[in-house]
Parts: sequence; structure tokens; C-alpha cells
Amino acid sequence: MRVFIPMLATYLRLLRTNRNYRLLWMAQVVSELGDWFYSLAVYNLLLELTHNRAQSVGLAVVLQVLPHTFAAPTAGVVNDRISRRAIMIGADIARFFIVLGMLGVRTPGMVWMVYPLLLLETLGAAFFEPAHSAVIPNIVRASDVLAANALASITWSFCLAAGASLGGVVAVLYGRDTVFLLNAFSFLGSAWLIRRMRFDEPHAAGLPPLRGRDLVDFSPILEGFRYIRADSLLFATVFVKGGIGLLGANNVLLPVLGQRVFPAKFHGLDPARGAILGMSLLMGARGAGALLGPIIGGRWAGDRHSRLRSGIFAGFLLAAAGYMLLGTSTSLIVAVLTVVLAHAGSSTNWVFSTTLLQIYTTDRFRGRVFAADYGLCMLGISASSYLAGVAIDLGVPARTFAVVIGCVMLVPAGAWAIALAKTRRHG
Repeated sequence: MRVFIPMLATYLRLLRTNRNYRLLWMAQVVSELGDWFYSLAVYNLLLELTHNRAQSVGLAVVLQVLPHTFAAPTAGVVNDRISRRAIMIGADIARFFIVLGMLGVRTPGMVWMVYPLLLLETLGAAFFEPAHSAVIPNIVRASDVLAANALASITWSFCLAAGASLGGVVAVLYGRDTVFLLNAFSFLGSAWLIRRMRFDEPHAAGLPPLRGRDLVDFSPILEGFRYIRADSLLFATVFVKGGIGLLGANNVLLPVLGQRVFPAKFHGLDPARGAILGMSLLMGARGAGALLGPIIGGRWAGDRHSRLRSGIFAGFLLAAAGYMLLGTSTSLIVAVLTVVLAHAGSSTNWVFSTTLLQIYTTDRFRGRVFAADYGLCMLGISASSYLAGVAIDLGVPARTFAVVIGCVMLVPAGAWAIALAKTRRHG
């Protein structure tokens, strides 16, 4: 409680006194609640129509994340050339129409439709997310950047916990179509809120209009790479989310564990509904952990850059321990607690690395830096998710794969420790 109250006061002050941030935050709440309702429904739809093939979920996760990596160079250049506010609005409106397409998937023969729709939706997110991160230093004071990032992460975590948990309930009571409609209209709500924001965007001042041929001009991309490479600490920090991305197998593991290993068992609950509830509880635990990490970590780190850096190392270790313990869990309750622990660590790393990148990067390069940041993260998520789906379908127990992922997380922990040691030696 001593940790939570001072941070809560900071968050409330930020929301009360900063209209632009308040609107951006409200847009995040509306959109992300819909997203997590939607993801659970998509995974359940695929498992149902493909007769429980884990690889179908793995491929879906890949299409929800890998396009970020391929779109990152173009998304970064566009975000550094035109209004980031306009990019967010356009991406939201496009995703409204894309998500409505999910209503057409009715039979196993129509499952193929899910994949191009997920691909298109992800391309919209690939432009939206770097813009969202890049505008925060433009709308809050420098002293509030960590608090703004922490609140954004806490909100994401709350939306995951609430959306995943309630999404299962809504799907059971009202059907998946209701979930798809809710998510589609959440994008319109987000676009309307962002449209009401008013702030300066100096990164685009004095630049010529963006032309089609600029999208295939690689000189801005190379300029961004040289900028990142010139600062060893910035270079290392850009790769932190790539390390977090290796934990992305949870997108396959948690639904599979919830359905096959830890279905909820209550009197009167049939196996199919118990499986959905088990999935939603584990995904909700992921959100609960991601909620706790930034609250505790943000209070401990304050505005001290050294603690932000050392906190990233601790976050990797927590994530590793959590997934190793998940693989040995014997009940749904224990599994939920281990997932909370792991994602408290990974969410702390997300917030701390985002804050350090915003501090280290000048406004003119933020679009490209955050596009690279997200692209590397999504590459890790897609690779680990797809491998999890393939491995489980080949007979590797989901518990065993959870332990493997925990061990793999020790690799980025060691790499970060080496990077910090080199930075200290070179001043």
C-alpha cells in the first residue's frame, strides 16, 4: 500500500491536469479492452474449427506480431515525416473495417479468412504503436515521462486482465460475434478521442510532403540505424523488447495450458466452458502481473536512470523464474501465481526500456527508433509463438516448453548485464 498510494496520486494528477494525455489514455482503455476480448475469441475460434491444433494459434500469433517487423522501416519513416496524431486516427479507422470481416468466419472451410484479416490488422498496429510512444514526450513534462509510460503499461495490463477474463464470460453468454463487434467499435471510439487531442508536432515542421517514392527511399532508414548505432546504450536498449519478445510463446502456451491442463472445474460447468474459463484466467493472470510490475518497479526506480537499467536485469530474471515454475505447477491456482510473477518482470522491462528510449532519443528520430524497438519485439514474439505451436503439435508437453522458455529468458538477461558492464567501462 505504501508503494501504491504515491504512484496513484501521480497518475491521477497526470490525468486530471493534462488533457492530451487524458484523451490518449482513454483511447487506450477503449481500444485495448476490445483487443483482449477479441484475441481470446479468435484463439478459441481457431482451436474449435481446427480441432485443437495448437499450430493454428501459433500462426495467428505470428500474423499478429511478425508484420510489425517487416513494416517497421516504413512505419518509422512515415512516423517521422507526417502527423503522428493523423497516423493513429487513420490506423484506428482502417482496423474498424478489418475486424468486422471476422464475422464472416463460420465453418472450418472459412478458417483461412482469419489469417489475412489478422495480417491487415497488424499492419495498422505497426503504424499506430510507434506513433503512440513517440507522442508521449510531446504531451507530458520531462519529469512525468516515466509516470506516463508506467500508467500506459498498467492500463494495458488492466485491459488484458479485465478483457481476457470478461472476454471469456461475454463469449460464453453472448457468443463470439458480440466480441468481434465490440472490438470493431472500440477502434472508432479510440479514433474519436485521439481526434480531440491538440499538441505541437515539431518533428514534421519544415519537411516536404511525404511522397510515394519516399517509402522506398532507404536513406532515412540508414540514417536512423546510424543514429541508434552511434550510442551504445541506446543500441542495447532498443534490443530489450526483443528479449521480452522471446516470452511471446505465452500467447500459445497459456491458451493451450488453460484448455488442456488447467481447465476451470466448477459444479455445473461443462468441459468446453471450463476450457474457455481456464484460458481466460491464465491470460488474466498475465495482465495482473503486468499491472503489478510497473507499480512496484516505478516506485522503486523513481527518475534514477541507473535503477531503470538495473531493473531491466531483474525483470528478465523474474520472467525466467516465473516460466520455469509454471512448467512445474500442479494446479490452476499455482499456475496463475507463476504467470503473475513472470509478467510482473516482463512489464517492468517494457516500461523501463520505453522510458529510457524516450530519454535517449531526440524527437526527429523517435518514430524510427520506436519502430525498430517494436519490430524487434514482434520478431521475438512471432518466432517463439510459432515454435511453441509446432513443438506442442509434435508432442512436446506444454509444461516442458514453459520450462524451456524460462531458461531461454536467461540469455537476454546475460546480454543486458554484459552491455551494462561495457557501458560502465567506457564511461
